[in-house]
Amino acid sequence: MDIKTLVNLTSRAWSLNILAALHNGTPGRQAPLLAATSASRTSFANSLEHLFQLKLLERNPGHGHPLRPEFRLTPLGREAARTAAKIVSLVPDEEEFRLLRRSWTLPVLAITAKPRRFSEIRSGLGTITDRALSQSLGQLEEQNWVSRSVDLSQKPLRPAYQAINQGWAISQTAGML
Repeated sequence: MDIKTLVNLTSRAWSLNILAALHNGTPGRQAPLLAATSASRTSFANSLEHLFQLKLLERNPGHGHPLRPEFRLTPLGREAARTAAKIVSLVPDEEEFRLLRRSWTLPVLAITAKPRRFSEIRSGLGTITDRALSQSLGQLEEQNWVSRSVDLSQKPLRPAYQAINQGWAISQTAGML
């Protein structure tokens, strides 16, 4: 999956959780999925609709009530769900997972598998603003998922960012999406 699709997938907070839950055998009805994700109803519904629009989910024909349909993974959704389940399993702590649910966290980690300068990250992600990227990098650095290094031999100074520790493991798994 390319970076643009990854950005689109993670633009809804609960998309990864829904895909992971379906991959791990949670029934495709709304009530069990909602319970498995612990999301609010509105956020869950928005994420579910988003996955449906991305063609990662489809309505299961002949199952479910028209107002409460049952969903199943599409072939593309099965691949994404397998990777989402791996990513979710890498971050079992709920506090850490809150950071992963943020829109730009996973794409930034995916692009920083190798050392990258700020401008390279920004151009690789396309639509991200400088402020959003700066905040994401700061939060990832605080979490110790990204390291910032500065080459003092170059003028002007050019910091580089690279995924480390748990961030590197997530980055490697996200690269499989």
